[in-house]
Amino acid sequence: MPGYIEDRWMTKKPDPVTGKKRKTDRWGKGKRYRVAGIPGVKDRSFEKLHGPEGANAWLAKAQHESTSGEFIDPRRGQMLLRDYIEQEWWPRRDYDNPSTESTVRGRVWTHIIPHLGDYQLNAIKTKQLAEWLKTLKATAGPGTGNEAWRYLSSIFQSAIDDERITRNPCRKQTTLRVPTRPPAKARAWSKDRVLAVQEAMDDRFQICVDLGVGAGLRSGEVFGLSVDDVDFEGRRILVRRQVKKVGAKLVYALPKGEKTREVPVPDYLLKRIQESLDRRPAQPVTLPWKDPRPPTTDREAEEREPQEHALILTSAWGGAVRRDGFDRRIWKPALAAAGVIPQPVETRQPILHRPGKFRTVVAYEESRENGFHALRHTFASVQLDAREPIVAVSKWLGHADPSITLRIYAHMMPEADGRGRSAMQNWFESSS
Repeated sequence: MPGYIEDRWMTKKPDPVTGKKRKTDRWGKGKRYRVAGIPGVKDRSFEKLHGPEGANAWLAKAQHESTSGEFIDPRRGQMLLRDYIEQEWWPRRDYDNPSTESTVRGRVWTHIIPHLGDYQLNAIKTKQLAEWLKTLKATAGPGTGNEAWRYLSSIFQSAIDDERITRNPCRKQTTLRVPTRPPAKARAWSKDRVLAVQEAMDDRFQICVDLGVGAGLRSGEVFGLSVDDVDFEGRRILVRRQVKKVGAKLVYALPKGEKTREVPVPDYLLKRIQESLDRRPAQPVTLPWKDPRPPTTDREAEEREPQEHALILTSAWGGAVRRDGFDRRIWKPALAAAGVIPQPVETRQPILHRPGKFRTVVAYEESRENGFHALRHTFASVQLDAREPIVAVSKWLGHADPSITLRIYAHMMPEADGRGRSAMQNWFESSS
């Protein structure tokens, strides 16, 4: 097999007089043994000749892996995780959806790099992962923790493809408790709760509740609903866009799943929409399409060209409504006023860069199950209770497949009432 070990402290050939090897000028300086001569493998020096960490062991391993085409120089794994992410992994990411790109970057730069970034790639083992998971549990929810774990695993898998490490420490973990996304069980609200929350809102935003319950719209779809999307004669709403945040900026984009849809709506909802428009006419709002970044090509300029729509609901200054601002200033105060969540806790916090100055921070209890989505769940519950076909409800909700609707809302479907038993009885009687 190719490859050899060189003793740098002794001459290769013995002294012609004594027959013994002589000390070289490097005697006692640096590492003594050098492994060289293996095709495709960079030379490596060692302190010892024998033992698991010696030159002999590494030569045998490198020869075997080189012959089978599986050799990876351990020194390539000495790159810091932070440097690998910033210099190699992230520059190769190519997300069609800038919102997804922003989310991934936020998870990696917030939950991975600060805690593991200063470790070498090949130094991150179960011990380091366990410490990181403990920190992650204390600083992020299980859903965010699960995403961060998956992104870290993807980074390690990329490092394997780049021949920097040989094993993904996130794979096949049996000793660590990896965060799991909690199962989401949709819960519908009672009519009394819906009305109580709506009543607690400023009347300008009460139409949001009507659209969530009456048409199953997501909050971003409510904020992106144009007056042209309401077909009063056809008694339907065309869900054609949403307002979403990409980084710190708002854009128009297709609804979730990149699908538009039509939702049949009752006369009551159409009346509520008209009353809202009579009080406050729709306002034109211009936003980029899908991506707020400046285009770099003609194609990007065409794809991101700003669009103007006359939105039914706008902010106090006439722009599009931000979902996070709505949640903090409108939704949660209404939940608290209606008794759905506790009253907020007020704390005084110091203002950065202003010594001796404080600000009052109002913090509401996190209540994911009572988010705006609860109105959408209520819409689905009413439709299923009325025995609308699951295929139709799935279409109105904008799900990619009826199986998704069934998985989320199966517990809301009414119990069988014996019609199937009667049908079978009639079938047997007619065939006898």
